Amino acid sequence: MDLHDLENTPSWEWPADARNLLLLTLREESAPERDRGLAAELAGDLVVMNDELAAALLAIVENAQQPPDIRAKAAIALGPALEQSDIEGFEDIEGFEDDDDRPISEAAFHRIRESLRRIYLDGSTPKEVRRRVLEASVRAPERWHGDAARAAFAGNDQEWKLTAVFCMQFLNGFDEQILEALNSTDPDIHYHAVVAAGNWELEDAWPHVARLLASKSTGKPLLLAAIDTAAAIRPDEAADVLDRFLASDDEEIVEAVQEALAIANDASEDGEWEDDDDAE
Repeated sequence: MDLHDLENTPSWEWPADARNLLLLTLREESAPERDRGLAAELAGDLVVMNDELAAALLAIVENAQQPPDIRAKAAIALGPALEQSDIEGFEDIEGFEDDDDRPISEAAFHRIRESLRRIYLDGSTPKEVRRRVLEASVRAPERWHGDAARAAFAGNDQEWKLTAVFCMQFLNGFDEQILEALNSTDPDIHYHAVVAAGNWELEDAWPHVARLLASKSTGKPLLLAAIDTAAAIRPDEAADVLDRFLASDDEEIVEAVQEALAIANDASEDGEWEDDDDAE
């Protein structure tokens, strides 16, 4: 199985030697740039991620002699492992009996965070690399990310604005900026603003989300984001606005609605339990 077979195969069906293939391709600087870029993208999957693969990706991001596009893809590939590690932590918990069960070790986690911060702060780093470094590193938020996102959003560069709004999915305290971004004419910024509104359950975003759900012109990616966001903002009303999509001919939309309604139902039940506790 080669890289292109891996690309077209679900990661849970990858062979045992997939990690070695990715490592060899990443380390072989004479390999075609397209292959190395594809290897970097695939290496971000948690199925194959470990300290060795993370180190190979980080070495590419740190190397100013590498093509910026490859550095950017390698940076993004580190994001899932950072997020998973930040969520799960490194204490002994059920399901993680030892370090081998985690995507990366605690030492690797801290080294990646510090290196990405240093690369971002280096003004000589190419713009695309800095953007992707910020987008990857924010998945394990630190104090400096807030200032970085705020500065990126305040400027006139639309690409940096897009990065800022993406980051706001993970950073608290940006309600005003997210609501502003909902009105952006840039479709990517608009999409990530809808996702961010759902992540932070922004009630003020509800009218906008409701309009997206009601409009027949809402594109599929944006519609899927609006479905999730509607269930997050108003779980008690989710069924009222989402039920009609269960008749869709698009299986992906139907599955998204079913999942959103299940999450909304759980959220509503949790709220009832909290109300009962408060009453006591």
